[in-house]
Amino acid sequence: MGHNTDNCWTLHKEIERLIKAGHLSNFVSGDNTQLDAVKNTGGESAKGKEVVEELGVPAGSCLSIAGGFGGGSISSKGRKRYVEAVNSVHHAYEGECWLNHTPITFSPKDYDHVIPHDNDPIVVTLRVNNYVTKKVFLDQGSSADIIYGDAFERLGLKESDLKPYTGCLVGFTGDRAKVRGYVELDTAFGEGEYVKKFQVKYLVLPCKATYNVLLGRDTLNKICAIISTVHLTVKYPACNGKVGILRVDQEAARSCYAQSLELYGKKAAKEAHRVTEIFPHENFNLDPRDDSEELRPQPAEETKSVHLSGRALKIESTLSKEQEDRLVELLKNNLDLFAWTIKDVPGIDPNVISHHLSIQQGAKPVVQARRRMGEEKDKEVQIETQKLLEGKFIREVQYPTWLANVVMVRKANGKWRMCTDYTSLNKVCPKDSYPLPNVDKLVNGASGNELLSLMDAYSGYNQIMMYRPDEEKTTFMTSQANYCYKTMPFGLKNAGATYQRLMDKVFVNQVGRNMEVYVDDMIVKTAKGCAHHEDLAEAFAQIRKYNMRLNPEKCSFGILGGKFLGFLVTSRGIEVNPDKCKAIVNMKSPSNIREVQRLTGRLAALSRFLPKAGDREAPFFACVRPKF
Repeated sequence: MGHNTDNCWTLHKEIERLIKAGHLSNFVSGDNTQLDAVKNTGGESAKGKEVVEELGVPAGSCLSIAGGFGGGSISSKGRKRYVEAVNSVHHAYEGECWLNHTPITFSPKDYDHVIPHDNDPIVVTLRVNNYVTKKVFLDQGSSADIIYGDAFERLGLKESDLKPYTGCLVGFTGDRAKVRGYVELDTAFGEGEYVKKFQVKYLVLPCKATYNVLLGRDTLNKICAIISTVHLTVKYPACNGKVGILRVDQEAARSCYAQSLELYGKKAAKEAHRVTEIFPHENFNLDPRDDSEELRPQPAEETKSVHLSGRALKIESTLSKEQEDRLVELLKNNLDLFAWTIKDVPGIDPNVISHHLSIQQGAKPVVQARRRMGEEKDKEVQIETQKLLEGKFIREVQYPTWLANVVMVRKANGKWRMCTDYTSLNKVCPKDSYPLPNVDKLVNGASGNELLSLMDAYSGYNQIMMYRPDEEKTTFMTSQANYCYKTMPFGLKNAGATYQRLMDKVFVNQVGRNMEVYVDDMIVKTAKGCAHHEDLAEAFAQIRKYNMRLNPEKCSFGILGGKFLGFLVTSRGIEVNPDKCKAIVNMKSPSNIREVQRLTGRLAALSRFLPKAGDREAPFFACVRPKF
């Protein structure tokens, strides 16, 4: 249907079969020597061999999906071993077969069940977690296995089944995707005597997709699956020397492809692959550093989750049984110090500290001229404002004297961040010169310890209340109404100094002894691992005293080493951060002053690890120094 006999692939195939069987000899004239000659010579024309065209220098490179548990797992050491192992591949497998299974071949018979196609994607049906799961996309270019959107719930899974995932997932454009966590599920290829079951670690993504599940090359390699995109067939070695066969569901494949174009095609230019979150509003927090993991303290090695009363916390995976039991018991007794949603944050008592605006005498209030914004940005402002109202961070104001605009900034993941333009207010506020800790001193103090615990406050700035008479000076405008902050917002001139003053007050007897604190980043350190739970208990007691709350997703307890303030601190001392080295290695040679400035800034972060760094960097600094 929809085409004539000249273009009918099925008709051509049937006529060819009848000719070979000799049924249509009266209707065929001439011989087939020319056709046979073409077949026997591998498709070469009578004019001779084709000229091989030189490719020349490539114009650039293109990324694939990277991350997950393939390629050396999620730890930095595992990835390093994976990269270095390439040098020994040829020697390790030379003269031996490392994949010993029944030979798998494809023949013209594999075309029998295939509808003529225009490169349909490999979409099959598998059994995942004992659920018949359609729209499973087999992607040999992905290093991760993924469950998308609401497919997680449809597979009979709950939030408590998720395990924390500390790695990253990088897409085709180099953007990081947010990961809810991961689950280990039984997955079955085929049925009956051809069934092959195995366990897969699936990353769970909170985004819409036309596919339910994506299987990457790591899993496909484990079951030795061979995919033929021409035959739209997947074959794999089954039990007793048999070969299992999976056929692509062409109807589902084309449906998914069409829905993908409909879902993303029109929005791509406007939204830049924006990911739509499916978490409820109460789980948000306002820390603008949250979408940049490199700025937050992180464990250097893999951690494991412990589930306490249905809540998950991360601890070191290599602790002794005694150490782990004592640590888990301590965490269980202090579980109320963690905020799981914004509603769990009571706020610091204003009698302890509140943020004051010391506006210069005689300064006139400024009402900024309203800036117009597009429909998309205006809608996002309404959504963010509603979240702030639900969290009781803001209240409506009438007849404000100070009024600021909001500015919508696109984040790296494609979502919007709402900022407030407090430049007018900050100009008339003198700088609070409260001293921030010296980063080098903090890093030196945190290194050389057997055990560490990294802690992070839950939306730390918003735990400090604004001084009541100053609240209305933080008023910002929206298309619906004007609102002011009840808690200390980001963007005020002296917010960082106020928070550091609070931290120094809370941990006054611990800083430098068994803790290091920089604004809302806290690290508990212990020279001898057996006493770590005592140091941690002391920190918890102070947190409870001042009614603070911690972010469980950003805390790791009893770890051997971690990233703190951009450095890798372990019991051996301070080590170079591999992410910073990678940033320099992956840089192209600078071709202008701005790129030289970027290079000098990155080298400065590693100067303590470079002998005679000043001499080596001098030519670069000479390039950026102004000439008079």
